Order: sequence, then C-alpha cells, then structure tokens
Amino acid sequence: MKKRDEAREELGLGGLFKGLGNFLDLVAKMAEKGENETTRTGEFTGPGGKYHGVYGFSVRLGLGGRPVVEEFGNIRDTDDGPLVDEVREPIVDVLDEGRQLLIIAELPGIEEESIAVNLDEGALKLQGAGKDRVYRKESALPVKVDPASRKLSYRNGILEIRLAKKEDA
Repeated sequence: MKKRDEAREELGLGGLFKGLGNFLDLVAKMAEKGENETTRTGEFTGPGGKYHGVYGFSVRLGLGGRPVVEEFGNIRDTDDGPLVDEVREPIVDVLDEGRQLLIIAELPGIEEESIAVNLDEGALKLQGAGKDRVYRKESALPVKVDPASRKLSYRNGILEIRLAKKEDA
C-alpha cells in the first residue's frame, strides 16, 4: 500500500484521490446550491516532460438526486499505482430524450475525419486521434438503439450522436 501511495504522490495525484474520498460532501454541496453538475480537472507533466497527465471527473445529479460520475483523462488507477496512458478517455454524456438517445462526447484537438464511431444495439465504441492526443471510450448504452438511425454532428471538439431507441426498449 505504501508503494501505491508514494506513486500517487510522485505523480501529484494525492489530492485527486483524497478529493474523491470527499465525494459525498461534494454531492451534498451540489444539492445545497441547487447545482446539477460539477467538474474537477487537473494536468501535470512528469520530470523532463517525459509524460503528460490529464485527469478529472464530472458529477451530474440524475433522477431522484442520484449522482452519476463520469471519469476522464489518461490516468488509470492500477494495483501498482497510477499509470499515465497515451490514450485519453473523453467525457461522454448519454441523455435520454424520449424516443431517442443523445450522446455528447468532448474530443478537443481532433479533426472530424479521424473520429470512428462504432455502434451496436447496446454499446458505443468511440475513438479519435490528433497530432498530440488519442481518445478512446467504450460504453454500454442504457437502452437498445437502432445503429442505422445514427446522426452525427461535430463542431468545436464536441461530437453529438443521435440514435433512435428500439421500439421494444
């Protein structure tokens, strides 16, 4: 355990993981202020510019005040401590709009031509690459969708995907 804590401190992540321990306080403060969403982010560069880490999380209050947490960045927590990966996980929100789903993904620094979106009835696979960053995300969808119904739009680093729900969903 000590090795893992030392690795976190070495990468400057102690505050992030300590902050996650105060998660319930964060949600309570959001509810007090009437906020529906909050985001925490950070970046760091390792010694000699050897690696660049981006990390964060978004908390959104869902139905009944239930928190929905979305992590993003290129830092993965492993049994041996934090690992800085070349691949970043983008922020992805999935919104239920009645007869369709709206998926919004943040992919700054990526050209539209380099984005690949793969869908099946119940899952999304998203990836994109730019000059200095690579994004990848795989997510289960909350309902079955018709992949043939997809409509994409991309502007200023924001990808929107609209999908019709399956009739039996």
